[in-house]
Amino acid sequence: TEGCGNGACTNEFCASCLGFQPLDHNTAAIRALELYKMNAKLCGRHSAAFPDNSKSNGCSCIHFRENQMVAHVHYLTEEKVYEILSICEGKKDYSPLIRVIGRIFSSADGLVQSFRKDKEQHPNTKEQHKTHQAKDEDKDEDDKERTTAMEQESEASASMEGATGSTENRLGPVEVSVDIEAVRRVYDRLLSNEKMESAFLNALVYLTPNVELDLTYLDVYDTNPDYLNIFIIVMENSSLHSPEYLEMAMPLFCKCMSKLPLPALAKLTRLWSQYSVEHIRRMMETFQQLITYTVISNEYDSDSLVNDDECVVAAAKCLKLVFYANVLGGDLDTGHNEEEEPASESSELTLQELLGEERSSKKGPRVDPLEKELGVRTLDCRRPLIPFEEFVNEPLNDVLEMDKDFTFFKVDSESKFSFQSCPFILNACTKSLGLYYDNRISMYSERRITALYSLVQGQQLNPYLRLKVRRDHIIDDALVRLEMIAMENPADLRKQLFVEFEGEQGVDEGGVSKEFFQLVLEEMFNPDIGMFTYDESTKLFWYNPSSLENEAQFTLIGIVLGLAIYNNCILDVHFPMVVYRKLMGKKGTYLDLTDSHPVLYQSLRELLDYEGDVEEDMMITFQISQTDLFGDPITYDLKENGDKIPVNADNRKEFVSLYGDYILNKSVERQFKAFRRGFQMVTNESPLKCLFRPEEVELLICGSRNLDFQALEETTEYDGGYSKDCRIIKDFWETVHSFGEEDKRLFLQFTTGTDRAPVGGLGKLKMIIAKNGPDTDRLPTSHTCFNALLLPEYDSKEKLKERLLKAITYAKGFGML
Repeated sequence: TEGCGNGACTNEFCASCLGFQPLDHNTAAIRALELYKMNAKLCGRHSAAFPDNSKSNGCSCIHFRENQMVAHVHYLTEEKVYEILSICEGKKDYSPLIRVIGRIFSSADGLVQSFRKDKEQHPNTKEQHKTHQAKDEDKDEDDKERTTAMEQESEASASMEGATGSTENRLGPVEVSVDIEAVRRVYDRLLSNEKMESAFLNALVYLTPNVELDLTYLDVYDTNPDYLNIFIIVMENSSLHSPEYLEMAMPLFCKCMSKLPLPALAKLTRLWSQYSVEHIRRMMETFQQLITYTVISNEYDSDSLVNDDECVVAAAKCLKLVFYANVLGGDLDTGHNEEEEPASESSELTLQELLGEERSSKKGPRVDPLEKELGVRTLDCRRPLIPFEEFVNEPLNDVLEMDKDFTFFKVDSESKFSFQSCPFILNACTKSLGLYYDNRISMYSERRITALYSLVQGQQLNPYLRLKVRRDHIIDDALVRLEMIAMENPADLRKQLFVEFEGEQGVDEGGVSKEFFQLVLEEMFNPDIGMFTYDESTKLFWYNPSSLENEAQFTLIGIVLGLAIYNNCILDVHFPMVVYRKLMGKKGTYLDLTDSHPVLYQSLRELLDYEGDVEEDMMITFQISQTDLFGDPITYDLKENGDKIPVNADNRKEFVSLYGDYILNKSVERQFKAFRRGFQMVTNESPLKCLFRPEEVELLICGSRNLDFQALEETTEYDGGYSKDCRIIKDFWETVHSFGEEDKRLFLQFTTGTDRAPVGGLGKLKMIIAKNGPDTDRLPTSHTCFNALLLPEYDSKEKLKERLLKAITYAKGFGML
């Protein structure tokens, strides 16, 4: 395939022969075996065999020198590529460059040595020395990065980053020996040639098996950190998303990348975080397309799970690197973390020891190893380079069997891959299903433990969390009962909830609990009680700093929110996003005032942007004033002797930071700590924190206000003799679609117990419309536990509308079973 260098060669099997036709790799291999069987003779080399006075021999010498140059290329530089390319363009023959590309890009050693920065270029004889030196430099660089990050984090609170809650990428430049810009220029120059593109593709197919073996058995990265150059160089190929790569090369390459050790993955992530948005998006789309292409090309069922597809799993692991690069490259706030309170212990632990069992969830929420290595969480990123939603892969969500995936996540994580370890790829609906399984299994576990406890102790205990309340004393009854449970054994809060209203009939299959939550919240959020303040402009509630209510009341609200998540109920609560960020472990900062206190935020923003003399014109100090519950002014010093410290251009950033911290954290510390304590009593052992972002937690608690009644109609089922083609059903949906926004919410409240759509939209609701007898003057009724509407067969559309409107308008405490 390379030839002997003799332009007058007569060997028909030699590439130097004039009539020789180029062969692909497979054909050449077959021909080589045939020639071996024939005992064919090799051509001799003719480096100095031709007289200088022969024109043909002169041409042969040039051809030979070119082949010799190509044959002796062991690694590539940008200059070397352009030199060979120039020769090929002159002869209109690109085969020498194709051979070089094929040989170097299919060789791990050749690729590691290629495209080094100028100071890194070195002859092979000193390779071992340089390898160890590079390893030491790499280690020193990582140490410097960690030290710098810690130093800067300690100073962040006094800087503008502390004021805004936003920081630059504090990791510092990641030093690698490969010249990335040179690699990009080479790719841009060569990939326009189709033959070159095939060479890169074939080389990657040949490269990956050897790299996978190196990483699996030889620990090559530990002895030579420059081995990472292979992945850096390959990922700069802008054609990786093309069908040929997705089908042949990328599955193998992703398997290789997923086998890199954790320090290498972290370094690759830090490097990519410094790329432009366009480069990060290209890599993200490459892995996303590989997952999508693989998922739609295969069929999955309970026996053949997508979790067992090595290609999808490897691509998801690689996508995780891009996801965290996207987080690191965004606006980071690694400080401002809420202090976690230790989880309260219960008597159940003793029972576990008696039974010889260990409860895995007691280990607390799991921490992703890559997160720990990088020292950053998804929650730390206020604004990523690419929106988080773009990392969700819907085709994967459609084929994922969440019950199996949940089992792998909780029980068999060592041997089976769970996509919950890559929660960014899952939509909120899929994750909520995983949380539902976790909650239900926990409930069943509590029942089982209770039954075993009764055998051990010889007494009958209640396997459920039963609340019996009076409708007109609902807060007092719920507070006393839940407070007793929280003090005696918080684990009881994780039992299945059953609510009973005293003096009322009804078995709680979910509907009575919904009404209980609704009534508790209406009472607690009543502005007359004074626990919360209500902003008419934002329609949101905030903790009242001067509330006279004791902490137990706020703890009760936290427990109610936790129970709603735990029992799969949607609540009508209206908190700003900072509340959910604080529940997940982040303190509020100046930027969080945008939705919680928009007027104050605008004032502080104007202070930061003011170009005049701040001290003379504004005349403000580090002392602020508020009004208490009775309208009396209260002053607070943001700093010691704050009333004597004027705000000027130099310290206004600090003033803004301290002001935001006071409003969102210090002024409501007592109320929020009690609130969070109640929330964590229920959710502390669930995977809530490691699966959901704050905006997804809000969706989980409050549902969606986007009501798609068309989707509800498409998924509704019928019973008792009704079908979608019945006259009354057609009249019913025409009537409902004609309702205004408020009436639609009343209808949902009447039928399901809440006026919000669940996670995933109304199409996930599974409403049932059942026939409830012939035409009558009776109103429609509902079973909110089962989202069932009992609809008599009214004889006219007008009567249907009149009866339905009356039912939904006067629904509270009536017709809800």
